Amino acid sequence: MPQVRVHVVFVVVTCMFGLVKSQTTFTPFVTANTVSENVSTTTIILENVTTTGPVLFSTTAPGCSALNTSSCQACAPGFYYDNETLLCSCCPVPGLCMFPGACRSCPLGFYQPLAGQQACLPCTPGFYTNITGSPVCQACPPGSYNNETGSLSCRVCTPGSYTSRQNATICNPCPEGTYCNSSSCAQCEICPAGSEALQIGAKECTLCRPGMHKPSHQTVCQICSSGFYQIHWGQENCDICPDNHYCPSPDVNPIQCPSDAFCPKGSTAPGYCMETFYRKAGKTCELAPVTIALIVIGGGLVLLIFTLLVLRRRKDSDSELSQSRAPLLRKDRPPGHLYGVPCDAEPMYAGW
Repeated sequence: MPQVRVHVVFVVVTCMFGLVKSQTTFTPFVTANTVSENVSTTTIILENVTTTGPVLFSTTAPGCSALNTSSCQACAPGFYYDNETLLCSCCPVPGLCMFPGACRSCPLGFYQPLAGQQACLPCTPGFYTNITGSPVCQACPPGSYNNETGSLSCRVCTPGSYTSRQNATICNPCPEGTYCNSSSCAQCEICPAGSEALQIGAKECTLCRPGMHKPSHQTVCQICSSGFYQIHWGQENCDICPDNHYCPSPDVNPIQCPSDAFCPKGSTAPGYCMETFYRKAGKTCELAPVTIALIVIGGGLVLLIFTLLVLRRRKDSDSELSQSRAPLLRKDRPPGHLYGVPCDAEPMYAGW
């Protein structure tokens, strides 16, 4: 292998000046293709003017004659080795450069968590980085997402959608009964009292119709209970039908009760007394006069029939008793006479 002895110190100073200049600008002062000689390895012996012995510089690529490869350092996390620069390619091990400033920083959307690497990695979906030389990627915050690799930023969830977790790759539509009227929603909200959202992905809520209501803890509007009414939009509660009124439908005003009917509080229809037999008396029903007369007459007839039945039964009992006593009465009668002869006399033969 040829050796060259250099006696001019000016050459060394010039080369080292170029090295300092490249460190400041982070650009190579000489590249491999600027050397025309096809040399794979060169050993250079420079005469040290301050010491008694020579200094040995070993290079691994053309044009590296002025670089001291013993000072090579690994590229830091967030940076990578560029083999197109002699400040890095002159080092014997890939991933090392003459000084840290010679390493290239990872571009936007890329990162490198390890030292001494030859390339950067793209940020995965759900992560991003918007700075160069980043050792890590940042997770998309709640309310945003990212479904691409190598992203510089995250996209915000549009109104009607949300995501409550970090590093999300998609936003979900708001469930039924909830809404989101702005971007970047991390959670959808339940519709306020008196309003509802009947579809998923709602951006706003609609008011409850008359005849319906919705408390704040419920998700959908409810029909007013029987005996209650509500004639306004977007109400939280229903009102009970007042006294002396009735409410046949929950979405209409209470109706005045008729004078001959009863309508207590919460009535859905008027209540009437039984026609002919009852009449209204204040808040109750009482017997009509005709009903009282019918009750008296009916009671008298029932009593009369009961009396006749008792008398008839008594007569039938007396008749049966008389028949049972008849034989006994015939034995007690005195003997009778027929033509001067007692009826119970023994027959006698008179002869002729």
